Amino acid sequence: MRETALTAAHAELGASFTDFGGWKMPLKYTSELEEHHAVRTTAGLFDLSHMGEIRIIGPDAATFLNTALVGNLAAVKIGKAKYSLICREDGGILDDLIAYRIDENEFLLVPNASNREVVAAALTERAAAGTGAGGTGFDVEVWDESEGISLIAVQGPAAQKIISSVVRANETFLVDELSYYAFTTVSIGGDEILLARTGYTGEDGFELFLPNEKAHALWLALLEAGSDDGLVPCGLACRDSLRLEAGMPLYGNELSTERVSFEAGLPVVSFTKAENFTGRAALEAAEAAGRGKTSGQRLVGLKGLGKRAGRGGYPVLAVEGDNPGETVGAVTSGLPSPTLGHPIAMAYVDIAHTEPGTRLDVDLRGKPQPFEVVPLPFYRRAR
Repeated sequence: MRETALTAAHAELGASFTDFGGWKMPLKYTSELEEHHAVRTTAGLFDLSHMGEIRIIGPDAATFLNTALVGNLAAVKIGKAKYSLICREDGGILDDLIAYRIDENEFLLVPNASNREVVAAALTERAAAGTGAGGTGFDVEVWDESEGISLIAVQGPAAQKIISSVVRANETFLVDELSYYAFTTVSIGGDEILLARTGYTGEDGFELFLPNEKAHALWLALLEAGSDDGLVPCGLACRDSLRLEAGMPLYGNELSTERVSFEAGLPVVSFTKAENFTGRAALEAAEAAGRGKTSGQRLVGLKGLGKRAGRGGYPVLAVEGDNPGETVGAVTSGLPSPTLGHPIAMAYVDIAHTEPGTRLDVDLRGKPQPFEVVPLPFYRRAR
C-alpha cells in the first residue's frame, strides 16, 4: 500500500489503519464516535494526502476544462473553487472533483484517490484530442502533482479559530474573511500554503495544500494550536459518517460510471456553455428523457424508523402500492447516525417511490426494517 508523508505520525498517535484505494490510511485513533462528535462540536484534523492534485496550465486552460468537465469552469473567478464532474461519452461519471482557479490560465483539480490516474489520463487524452484555438490540441499542460503534495484538513466549529492562530499575525484577516469554496495563500511557520475553505464533513472547515516535506511540521503545529479547543486527529471512519449525515456522495457508492448526474441529484451540468463537453449529447438525451426526475431511479435519503441500519448493497423494498415487498432500489451507504441518533442511508430508488414521506423497507439479510424517504441532507449545521 502507498503511504502518505504523515503515516509515521499517525502510527505514533496510535491510529489503526485500513486500505483505502491502495493507500494505508488511518481508520481511527481512539473511537470513531468520539472523533465524529469532535468534528460536530469542536474540530477534527484529517490527513487527506491520498487525494489527487492535477494542475492544468496554459492559454486554453478554461476552454479546455469546459470541454473536459460538465460545469462552466470559465465562469469561475480567480481565488474561487467549483465542484464538478468528469464524465464519459455516455454520460457516466468517471469522478467528481473540485477545481480551484489559481490564475487566469491555471487551475488545480482535486480528484478522488482511487480515480486520480484515470482522471489524469482522461484529461491528457482530451487535451491532445480536442480542438484549441489553433485547430489542433488545446494549448495546455496537464501535470499530475499528487505524489509531491500533502493535503491536511481542519473541520469543525473551531476550525477558523485554530487556523487563525497558526498563520502569520498580519494574515489572520485572510482566514476570517475567506468565503466558502474560496482559497488564498497564507504563511505558516515561514512556509507559503494554499488554504481553501472547503471540506467533506458538513461543517465549516479548511483544507491546506503543501509539499510533502512540510506536512509533518504543519500537522504537529495544528495539533498543538488546537489542543485547547478540543481538536483531535480523525480517521476515515468518522469522515464517512460525517459526509453521509451531510448527504455528500462518495464515488464508488453513490457515484459511478453507471450513473448520471441527474440520478444523483447533482445540479452541476451546464448546458448553457458553448463547449461540446464530453458526454454532452448523452446527458442532453438523459435530461430530455427525464432520467432521475420522471423515469429510472433517483438518489434519496432514508431515515430508519427502527434501530437497525442498512448497508451498501442491501435491497430496498416497496411497502405501499400494488406490489409490497417488491425490490425497488438498493442502499448505497448506510449507518447509525451519531449526531441524529437513528439509522440513515442513501439509496437509489425507483422514481415512483421517491416522494418524501414514502414508507420503504430495507432488507437486512432477510429481515425487512422500516425506513422513510426524507430530503437530503440529513444534517445541516447552524450558520
